[in-house]
Amino acid sequence: MSEKNRDGKRTARERLAAEREKHKAAEKRRRALIVGASVVCVLGLAAVIGVVAANAGKDDGGDSAGPVVAPSGAQGKDGLALPVGKESARSTLTVWEDFRCPACKGFETAYRPTIHELTEAGKLKVEYHLATIIDGNMGGSGSRKAANAAACAQDAGKFTPYHDVLYDNQPAETDDAFSKEDKLIELAGKVDGLDTPAFRTCVNDGRHDSWVEKSAAAFRNGGFGGTPTVLLDGKNIYQDQTMTPAKLKQMVEAAQG
Repeated sequence: MSEKNRDGKRTARERLAAEREKHKAAEKRRRALIVGASVVCVLGLAAVIGVVAANAGKDDGGDSAGPVVAPSGAQGKDGLALPVGKESARSTLTVWEDFRCPACKGFETAYRPTIHELTEAGKLKVEYHLATIIDGNMGGSGSRKAANAAACAQDAGKFTPYHDVLYDNQPAETDDAFSKEDKLIELAGKVDGLDTPAFRTCVNDGRHDSWVEKSAAAFRNGGFGGTPTVLLDGKNIYQDQTMTPAKLKQMVEAAQG
């Protein structure tokens, strides 16, 4: 074989090797994007936290700054918790959630029947705290506006059923459908007695927007890893890989004494 042919084959091999490396690098980037997109409910990096903080309260040009108006019956530090269940319950479940967060919907789907059963039996009190991390991660204002609408439902004594309706009708994570007041009011029609002039005004005016932003700030400053964050009597149970609805029920019932 001539030197010229050997050089030509060597060059071809080198080009092929270089092309393979390019494909490997592209595949690596693609996998990283998929992983990143699958954990958008998690605030694992300081950079993400910075984005969330910078985008809190920002949407399509509106300014939600104003007096903090807590919804009726809000409790806890700074009045940021929406309580469900009896005060006399011996166990308290604290839930930090975002209505745009797919992982929050996953938690709801799995645990809702058990939580309803325990709260209705007077064994469990739930304190819901509303966050807006998907607005920061994905852009838009649906987290904030859905949270405001849920606070408006709290004013009307309809928080629990409207809370459930929002998750049952959660749009795709990249779809900011909850940023439309008309959509939130349409969903209120699924809750008996909620779609009233008072509720519509509360939603359209963003009455509780500043309260929602205060709650979102408390979440960011709380050192939580993401939504949902679920604490049973102060202990983070969502991080427990062995946790199930049945185990949660067992723990709550064991606390009854």
